[in-house]
Amino acid sequence: MIRRLDDLYVPDGDEARRWAEEELSNPRYADAKPTWFDLVARDVGRFLADLFSSENGAGVGPSALIIVTVIIAAALIAALIIWGRPRSSRAVRRARGDLLGASDDRSAAQLRSDAERAARDGDWDSATILRYRAIARSLLERDLIDPAPGATAQSIAREASAVFTDEADAMRRAAVAFDDVRYLGHPATAASYRDLADTDDRLRARRPEAVMA
Repeated sequence: MIRRLDDLYVPDGDEARRWAEEELSNPRYADAKPTWFDLVARDVGRFLADLFSSENGAGVGPSALIIVTVIIAAALIAALIIWGRPRSSRAVRRARGDLLGASDDRSAAQLRSDAERAARDGDWDSATILRYRAIARSLLERDLIDPAPGATAQSIAREASAVFTDEADAMRRAAVAFDDVRYLGHPATAASYRDLADTDDRLRARRPEAVMA
């Protein structure tokens, strides 16, 4: 029941509770909820603050404080190593869908193998398309690029060039070779495919650590 005070409506207890429940069910509150890591970090921060307070620090001693701090730091590092790379998992899952205008869930290794099979048969067009998709898939699987949905061969080449700066020209040629075959109907050749395959081989031989350093 709602009581009217002049022009102001004041809900009773039941009505106020219902309004509160409806407001808190709004998705924006769920989005703002802290993650498990936020909660753990907050609790660890509070623990350390209490531990190093003048009241507790005098009783525990400096050696014990150092040992406890090292243990906590090691635990946090282990947690980050085990659970701290969700983006990579998302990238791999995202990589298993649409790729350069086609629904394809093959891995980079599978695409590369199929490309080589087409090349052995002299089907340079299919080999070129498959090999460039292998390059794109490999970069996604290694979490080296993060293209938008529906990314083109040229946009993937630009992202890859930002990581492998010395391969910018090769990636540009690879993207052009893909577009020429896929969209313009220009036939590929053994030489153009080999240039594309050599680019793929060089990129996959580079370790991410060396690239990002």
